[in-house]
Amino acid sequence: MRAKKKLGQHFLSNKNILELMCSAAEITGENTVLEAGPGLGTLTEILAERAKKVIAVEKDRDLIPFLKEKFRNKKNVEIVEGDILAVSPPLGGLTAKSYKIVANIPYYITSHFLRLFLSETKFKPKLMVLMIQKDVAERIMARDGKPACRQGRESLLSLSVKAYGRPEIVKIVPRGAFSPPPKVDSAIIKITPFYSPLKVRGARGVMKIDPEKILSLARLAFQKKRKMLRQSIGKKVNLPPQYETSRPEELSLEDWLKILKSC
Repeated sequence: MRAKKKLGQHFLSNKNILELMCSAAEITGENTVLEAGPGLGTLTEILAERAKKVIAVEKDRDLIPFLKEKFRNKKNVEIVEGDILAVSPPLGGLTAKSYKIVANIPYYITSHFLRLFLSETKFKPKLMVLMIQKDVAERIMARDGKPACRQGRESLLSLSVKAYGRPEIVKIVPRGAFSPPPKVDSAIIKITPFYSPLKVRGARGVMKIDPEKILSLARLAFQKKRKMLRQSIGKKVNLPPQYETSRPEELSLEDWLKILKSC
């Protein structure tokens, strides 16, 4: 089976790395796992050995007969033909926190995939362990990561992930581990979604803040990201003095919480 460039396919067969992904996801016999883009089913095999059930969603229709034949004797594996971005939960009866996602996803869907499963779906996973581009993983970690990306500058992507979950890089994976090898190195990233609103302590006690309110404000600032905040959003919010000369990429999620609290 040859990888299809248009589908962003890069097959991963290194068993040590696949085992590491499953270990990072803490898969047990009580877990249901949603896998996006099983490809040749190498990760699926290991997941099936550990999980109660594996639902593998594959977009490439040419791979479906191969996968169904490969797992015909595995009663805990369900092969689903479709686009993971269009067949999100309640697929297979999945509900919030009832499943985990473990996947080597096509790089071009990373932002959409994260947005879908962290903020848009009502049925968020208990956690996600994903293989994504190394530079994207480092952008997500930004100032919280080692090594930090672009000297710790935040982005809309990093804020969007941190507003809805806790990310951590598990391991950097060299491009040579894939067939065919991509042009860049990859990283295993683990994200644990939040299930309660963000909180900030103020003079009147603890405030609960909708993450979308933070991101809406950040989006306005990032539209003019080279400008100081007093120039980009200063007329729209009651901006604390310490942030007037800051630029959006210099602020952490906590900083945006403080700005929103002062509005």
